[in-house]
Amino acid sequence: MKLDERCRYAKTHEWARRDGSELVIGISDHAQHSLGDIVFVDLPKVGVSFGKGAAFGVVESVKAASDIYVPVAGKVTAVNTQLQDAPDLINKDPYGDGWIIRLVPEDPAAFDSLLSPAEYEKIATEE
Repeated sequence: MKLDERCRYAKTHEWARRDGSELVIGISDHAQHSLGDIVFVDLPKVGVSFGKGAAFGVVESVKAASDIYVPVAGKVTAVNTQLQDAPDLINKDPYGDGWIIRLVPEDPAAFDSLLSPAEYEKIATEE
Protein backbone atom coordinates (compact mmCIF):
# COMPACT_ATOMS: atom_id res chain seq x y z
CA MET A 1 0.00 0.00 0.00
CA LYS A 2 1.39 3.34 -1.08
CA LEU A 3 0.88 6.36 1.21
CA ASP A 4 1.74 10.02 0.76
CA GLU A 5 3.39 11.46 3.88
CA ARG A 6 2.08 14.95 3.00
CA CYS A 7 -1.51 13.73 3.27
CA ARG A 8 -3.93 13.12 6.10
CA TYR A 9 -6.58 10.41 5.70
CA ALA A 10 -10.22 9.67 6.50
CA LYS A 11 -11.48 6.28 7.69
CA THR A 12 -13.56 6.23 4.49
CA HIS A 13 -10.31 6.11 2.42
CA GLU A 14 -10.12 9.69 1.16
CA TRP A 15 -6.93 11.73 1.49
CA ALA A 16 -6.46 15.48 1.88
CA ARG A 17 -3.30 17.50 1.25
CA ARG A 18 -2.77 21.17 2.01
CA ASP A 19 -2.04 23.47 -0.92
CA GLY A 20 -1.99 27.06 0.32
CA SER A 21 -5.40 27.86 1.84
CA GLU A 22 -7.04 24.96 -0.01
CA LEU A 23 -7.12 21.20 0.39
CA VAL A 24 -6.65 18.81 -2.51
CA ILE A 25 -8.74 15.64 -2.04
CA GLY A 26 -8.74 12.21 -3.64
CA ILE A 27 -9.06 8.54 -2.75
CA SER A 28 -6.21 6.51 -1.30
CA ASP A 29 -4.05 4.01 -3.13
CA HIS A 30 -5.66 1.33 -0.93
CA ALA A 31 -9.15 2.43 -2.07
CA GLN A 32 -8.33 2.52 -5.78
CA HIS A 33 -6.66 -0.89 -5.51
CA SER A 34 -9.73 -2.34 -3.75
CA LEU A 35 -12.07 -0.89 -6.40
CA GLY A 36 -10.09 -2.14 -9.39
CA ASP A 37 -10.15 -0.42 -12.79
CA ILE A 38 -12.00 2.88 -12.43
CA VAL A 39 -14.24 3.60 -15.41
CA PHE A 40 -16.24 6.69 -14.34
CA VAL A 41 -16.09 9.52 -11.79
CA ASP A 42 -19.12 11.66 -10.91
CA LEU A 43 -17.77 15.10 -9.95
CA PRO A 44 -19.54 17.85 -7.97
CA LYS A 45 -20.06 21.38 -9.26
CA VAL A 46 -17.56 24.12 -8.36
CA GLY A 47 -18.98 26.42 -5.70
CA VAL A 48 -20.97 23.75 -3.85
CA SER A 49 -20.38 23.42 -0.10
CA PHE A 50 -20.37 20.11 1.77
CA GLY A 51 -20.47 19.24 5.44
CA LYS A 52 -17.83 16.91 6.86
CA GLY A 53 -18.55 13.33 5.85
CA ALA A 54 -21.03 14.24 3.10
CA ALA A 55 -20.87 12.31 -0.16
CA PHE A 56 -19.56 14.62 -2.89
CA GLY A 57 -19.26 12.21 -5.77
CA VAL A 58 -19.12 8.61 -6.96
CA VAL A 59 -16.29 6.49 -8.31
CA GLU A 60 -17.40 3.59 -10.52
CA SER A 61 -15.14 0.67 -11.27
CA VAL A 62 -15.54 -2.61 -13.09
CA LYS A 63 -16.33 -4.14 -9.66
CA ALA A 64 -18.58 -1.58 -7.93
CA ALA A 65 -19.72 2.01 -7.48
CA SER A 66 -18.56 3.78 -4.34
CA ASP A 67 -19.46 7.14 -2.82
CA ILE A 68 -16.63 9.57 -2.10
CA TYR A 69 -16.89 11.58 1.11
CA VAL A 70 -15.53 15.00 2.06
CA PRO A 71 -13.05 14.51 4.93
CA VAL A 72 -13.55 18.12 6.13
CA ALA A 73 -16.39 20.60 5.59
CA GLY A 74 -15.77 23.16 2.86
CA LYS A 75 -16.57 24.72 -0.49
CA VAL A 76 -15.41 23.15 -3.77
CA THR A 77 -13.10 25.48 -5.72
CA ALA A 78 -12.05 23.11 -8.52
CA VAL A 79 -12.71 19.63 -9.89
CA ASN A 80 -10.30 17.48 -11.87
CA THR A 81 -11.99 17.58 -15.28
CA GLN A 82 -9.27 15.27 -16.69
CA LEU A 83 -11.09 12.44 -14.89
CA GLN A 84 -14.07 12.75 -17.24
CA ASP A 85 -11.97 11.44 -20.14
CA ALA A 86 -9.38 9.51 -18.12
CA PRO A 87 -10.91 8.18 -14.87
CA ASP A 88 -8.06 5.64 -14.70
CA LEU A 89 -5.74 8.47 -13.59
CA ILE A 90 -6.98 7.58 -10.10
CA ASN A 91 -5.59 4.05 -10.57
CA LYS A 92 -2.32 5.26 -12.09
CA ASP A 93 -1.56 8.19 -9.78
CA PRO A 94 -4.02 8.48 -6.84
CA TYR A 95 -1.97 11.15 -5.03
CA GLY A 96 -0.99 13.14 -8.12
CA ASP A 97 -2.88 13.44 -11.42
CA GLY A 98 -5.73 11.38 -9.91
CA TRP A 99 -6.82 14.09 -7.45
CA ILE A 100 -10.59 14.64 -7.48
CA ILE A 101 -11.48 18.03 -5.96
CA ARG A 102 -9.99 21.10 -4.33
CA LEU A 103 -11.83 22.88 -1.55
CA VAL A 104 -11.50 25.72 0.92
CA PRO A 105 -12.11 24.22 4.36
CA GLU A 106 -14.60 25.90 6.70
CA ASP A 107 -12.13 25.24 9.52
CA PRO A 108 -8.49 24.94 8.38
CA ALA A 109 -7.63 23.19 11.68
CA ALA A 110 -9.96 20.31 10.75
CA PHE A 111 -7.13 18.97 8.55
CA ASP A 112 -5.14 18.19 11.70
CA SER A 113 -7.94 15.98 13.05
CA LEU A 114 -7.64 13.56 10.11
CA LEU A 115 -5.62 10.35 10.40
CA SER A 116 -1.86 10.40 9.98
CA PRO A 117 -0.43 8.06 7.32
CA ALA A 118 0.57 5.56 10.04
CA GLU A 119 -2.91 5.66 11.65
CA TYR A 120 -4.59 5.20 8.28
CA GLU A 121 -2.29 2.33 7.30
CA LYS A 122 -3.23 0.49 10.51
CA ILE A 123 -6.97 0.84 9.71
CA ALA A 124 -6.59 -0.06 6.04
CA THR A 125 -4.52 -3.19 6.70
CA GLU A 126 -7.07 -4.44 9.26
CA GLU A 127 -9.87 -4.52 6.66
